[in-house]
Amino acid sequence: MNEQQRSVQNIPKTIIMLLLLSLGGQIILHNKLPPPNIKIEKLTTPPQAELLNILTLGDPIVGAKILMLWLQAFDVQTGQFLPYQQLDYNKLQQWLEQILLLDPNSQYPLLAASHLYSTVSDQKKQRLMLEFIYRQFFIDPKKRWTWLAHVTVMAKHRLKDLPLALKYAQAISAHATPNMPRWAKEMQIFILEDMGELEQARLMVGGMLASGQLTDPKEIEFLNKKLLALEK
Repeated sequence: MNEQQRSVQNIPKTIIMLLLLSLGGQIILHNKLPPPNIKIEKLTTPPQAELLNILTLGDPIVGAKILMLWLQAFDVQTGQFLPYQQLDYNKLQQWLEQILLLDPNSQYPLLAASHLYSTVSDQKKQRLMLEFIYRQFFIDPKKRWTWLAHVTVMAKHRLKDLPLALKYAQAISAHATPNMPRWAKEMQIFILEDMGELEQARLMVGGMLASGQLTDPKEIEFLNKKLLALEK
């Protein structure tokens, strides 16, 4: 037996017991203590376009990607996820709008608004996101109608707000483009039907048929059947 082993064996058992008790006490105390009070940073206004222009050497697309990456990383602070519900949605709209101004062809800000930031349980914040998408739709209906169609369904089924859903559906129909599918153009008919506004729905279908703008035989056949059903 070497000197190190003999020195360990010579330590009184009471000292070893006290060390073990101290270690156990520290573990228990650590588990019982509340988590440290970590200050959560608040979302501020986005950087000014002039500053961003300098930082990105005048490339707005790069600036838009930097802002979107920063915004998406904002909900992870000090190693913990920050619920979207804690975000300032007025500031959030400013960020998303700034990103779209820098890169109007980007679809990701609208995807985030309709599929991420609108999923909170706070209806006021949900409506802010829906209205943001509604306003952005008019800037480029041809490319942005899908996001407005999505929030139209949200307004109808999640918010149970048929007048709001009708407003969105009517905007899609009024700015319909040839590449837009039939179901998107006709959403307003079904919403009117759900609202009990059968006469208005009938007039709308009749107007679409009488306009002469419809060329798809299947679409014409469908609307004719719908008109007969509404008249009954």
